[in-house]
Amino acid sequence: MRFYHTPFFIQNILSGFTWRKATTAKIIYLTFDDGPIPGVTEFVLAELEKYLAKATFFCVGENLVRHQEIANKIIAAGHKLGNHTHNHVKGWHTTAPNYVANIKLCQEQLNKLNKTSTSKLFRPPHGRLTREQFKLVRPLYEVIMWDVLTYDFDASLLPDKCLKKAIKNTKAGSIVVFHDSLKARRNLEYTLPRYLAYFNNLGYRFESL
Repeated sequence: MRFYHTPFFIQNILSGFTWRKATTAKIIYLTFDDGPIPGVTEFVLAELEKYLAKATFFCVGENLVRHQEIANKIIAAGHKLGNHTHNHVKGWHTTAPNYVANIKLCQEQLNKLNKTSTSKLFRPPHGRLTREQFKLVRPLYEVIMWDVLTYDFDASLLPDKCLKKAIKNTKAGSIVVFHDSLKARRNLEYTLPRYLAYFNNLGYRFESL
């Protein structure tokens, strides 16, 4: 079962996470997970620039090491970088000390890239971490989840449906997840330009977290 919109009861139960922003203003918070990836991340940057849109990129540390020049392009364009662990580790299958150590490795790469930023945003891969991990992470980072998941990474999801579901579930203050990854590329390249155009025409603006 796909939850394109995170149910409110889950958001209320897990209230220590940031799921959305409380606002009635026409603002959408776009986020992109798993990059930076050559070609894909640069496509995202070009589309965002058309609408003067700002976003938050939750980067995998090893991808920052491999593609530092693309990470620098994200920063130069005025977007924010967030932490998505160094190796995209699964919280439910990793001990708390090892999980926190992996986050720290990613943060070291982020700090090297962006020495002027004090922002510490973290998104757990797959949105999963244990209670013990959360207790260790929460004092150090704002843990960013989402209220709209596009499922752009799902190869069985047709691009048009990906777009329709993303539009249907987005509201003012929504934190929306796309992926600048090879797996998501087909759906991303179809959905993102149309999604941006749709909400831009409705008077929305796109901001980073």
